[in-house]
Amino acid sequence: MNGERKITSSHRERAAVIYPRQSAMAQVRQHTESARSQYALADKAAALGWPRTSIEVTGADLGVSGKRGVPREGFTELVTRVCSGDAGAIFGIEITRLARSSADVARLAEFARITGTLLIGPDGVCDPADVNDRVLPGFKGTMGEMELHVMAQRLHASKRAAAGRGELRTPLPAGYVHDDAGDIVIDPGAGVQAAIRDLSAAFAACGSAYGVAGAFAGRRFPLRAYGGAWAGQLRWGTLTCARVLGVLKNACYAGAYVHGRYTSRRTVDPGGTVHTTITGRPRAEWPVLINDHHEGYITWADYLASEAKLAASRTNAGARPPREGGALCQGIIYCGSCGKPLRTSYHTGARPACECSRADRLTTPACRSVAAATVGDAVAGMLLDSLTPEQVALALAAADEVAGRHQRASRAAELAVERARYEADRAERAFSQVEPENRLVARSLEARWEARLTALAEAGQALQDARDALPPLPGRAELEKLAAGLPGLWHAPETSSKDRKRLLRTLIADVALLPEPGQAKVRIGIRWHTGATDELRVTRAIHTGTARRSPSPAVEMIRQLSPVTPAAELARQLNAAGMVTGNGRPFDAKAVQWIRHACHIPAPAPCHDGEISVAEAARQLGCSTGVIYYWIQAGQLDARRGPGNRLCITWNYPIQAACRDRVAASGHLSPAARRTAPRRR
Repeated sequence: MNGERKITSSHRERAAVIYPRQSAMAQVRQHTESARSQYALADKAAALGWPRTSIEVTGADLGVSGKRGVPREGFTELVTRVCSGDAGAIFGIEITRLARSSADVARLAEFARITGTLLIGPDGVCDPADVNDRVLPGFKGTMGEMELHVMAQRLHASKRAAAGRGELRTPLPAGYVHDDAGDIVIDPGAGVQAAIRDLSAAFAACGSAYGVAGAFAGRRFPLRAYGGAWAGQLRWGTLTCARVLGVLKNACYAGAYVHGRYTSRRTVDPGGTVHTTITGRPRAEWPVLINDHHEGYITWADYLASEAKLAASRTNAGARPPREGGALCQGIIYCGSCGKPLRTSYHTGARPACECSRADRLTTPACRSVAAATVGDAVAGMLLDSLTPEQVALALAAADEVAGRHQRASRAAELAVERARYEADRAERAFSQVEPENRLVARSLEARWEARLTALAEAGQALQDARDALPPLPGRAELEKLAAGLPGLWHAPETSSKDRKRLLRTLIADVALLPEPGQAKVRIGIRWHTGATDELRVTRAIHTGTARRSPSPAVEMIRQLSPVTPAAELARQLNAAGMVTGNGRPFDAKAVQWIRHACHIPAPAPCHDGEISVAEAARQLGCSTGVIYYWIQAGQLDARRGPGNRLCITWNYPIQAACRDRVAASGHLSPAARRTAPRRR
């Protein structure tokens, strides 16, 4: 071998590392001869004097690309072995197989120069410590990188050319197959067609990917397998939200041929590792978009409508679509003080409230919260009241004005199309009248005709873009029918809260909770889609607990008479005065006692003169209340039941003295009375 004299005993004392690599798993499966020849390098290392026990094979990178930025476990291990000085030589089928990046090859060669590691390939032995040999790996690495770039550039150019004609065959989604001629056609399977069409219908009904997934609960959906043993085959599985989005965002179902929807982006983290991610491109940046390329399940207009509906449902992008809750203004109500959206919260009893309680703690003193029903009822009333015959007439007149404005906006584009069509027809007539023998003139007229046709196509596309940019307007008959049937539809029991929110948003743009000094009132601002604004001032809904609170005159009467009047007598006087509780019921003793407890009103003293309570007797004697209850039960103390079933004990000085003597003589109550000497048996 060329350069075999460069191998010394110090190299043979260290390990000989065999580094086989193939760029893809398809090469590993199909190009077995390449793998066999690379593994045969172990025999070459043995022939060069390395013991079999010192020969190691690092095959972790089989099927992994050698491009820069692709993580390769085997190459990382190889660099580690070189840096630690464990490797005496690296064997490879060729130097460029170590890496497709010249930077990686130069980095490995520099480490090998420092540690005295040889690079051995079919061309001979390369010693990176030799300046002449060090040039060779760098040159070959640069050539390998350039070769890869040129090959990729040519292949991508061919793919783009075929894609521009709509002829590049790519894996098709579920619902489409290639026929014998290579054209894209709808899958002949009735089950597959029904699943795709039902998905589109379900999304048109509910408007969200999660809703479609819920509608397909318990039903299987087709999926085209990409790669692996099932590559190209149709599999049936559960329809998830991600699969729903994949179908709705795929323009193939709208009959369009698209190439280049996704692109790869490379980033470098602070540690120097290169990461490659796949990101989607905006529709305006798609390299190839051919409409009406094949038969679609939906139209292109339906695809654009679905795309807009999905964008309007992306809550992580700031969208606030209507939900199923009972808060009518959810998603369109804002705080008039800080300008932030109000959060809808559901409290006990499923009572929604619109609250301006934000996590960033930037609320202002004028920020308010309100019951959702208070705002919803007021806004719904304003919406239905606006559908009077006079208001409907004004709305129809405004619709006519908007329609005329749209027509005037697209008129210039229509005139440009007519002018371009006239120029194209004129160029065609001039080309048709020229004599075929006059080739110079014919060639010039043909080029002019083609230029006019190109201008006509551009003008037509500009007209279509101008029409697509304008929102579609309902007809006059549709508006009249909607205005006549909206109140009945609104109050129908079959209409869900989500449907009412959609109806509300068709006319009202947003609602603002404006600052109001008083706490009992709410000031509501309404902005209509026409640009008009209205303002309402309504009374806040009274809390159920507050609404059931006892009237203030009854509480005041209890407060005045309670210290000297029992509860039963006080209830009789309240009923005689014609007063009722907060629930509208007559007063009784329990109702009076509850008001005393809630309002901290003292009750009449239960004990007469010469009587005390159980607690007071225990306090004076320094014992527990259990002792007092025992004496009463044993008849050692006289007591009676007073108001509230309380015990009232007859009490005077002789009784108190007798009780103290009883406490002093008790071994359980007085430590001094206990025996100190042990009991004799």
